Amino acid sequence: MVTPTEQLAREEVFGALKRNWGRMLALGIVMVALGMMGLGMVGAMTVLSVLYFGFMLLFGSGIQLVQAFQADGWSGRIWQIVIALLYLGAGMVVISDPVLASATLTLALACCFVAVGVVRIIMALRLRGGQGWVWTLIAGIAAIVLGVMILNRWPVDSLWVIGVLVSIELIFAGWSQIAIALAARKLLQADALPPAAGA
Repeated sequence: MVTPTEQLAREEVFGALKRNWGRMLALGIVMVALGMMGLGMVGAMTVLSVLYFGFMLLFGSGIQLVQAFQADGWSGRIWQIVIALLYLGAGMVVISDPVLASATLTLALACCFVAVGVVRIIMALRLRGGQGWVWTLIAGIAAIVLGVMILNRWPVDSLWVIGVLVSIELIFAGWSQIAIALAARKLLQADALPPAAGA
């Protein structure tokens, strides 16, 4: 039998999701399907992802410009306009040549992987002997290896790297949505069961 405390904890974690689990399940299935399709056409997925990034930069630029022109008397207004114009320029460059932009983003991503790997290794060595330090060390080494692999094949493989990473992220995110939706459904079914005799 579910105690009132357990029932409250369930409500805090799942809330209305228990009654609307089907929507999350459908979203998870769609995300997994999109990720699988993306793996089948990584070049197109890379270009689409880069174009999306470019349009987000343009959108962000527009919002910042509107806010800057509405903020009369603010001392930081000129800097916000400069930042908005930089966003605008970057967005236009990305949209005008998404292949070049994908190469630049891939290079930045590879360097980021190497830097993150180095930081993880340093952190693991500082935590040596503590619980889980080996996994942090392995994750650091893996990040460096991945970064070096991408750098070694850059810019030749730039057109597929981002597409693969975005597709894999969609698949993992979709599966996590599915798992949460099924857990919410299970709790809803458990709450609907009549209490056991003698409870």
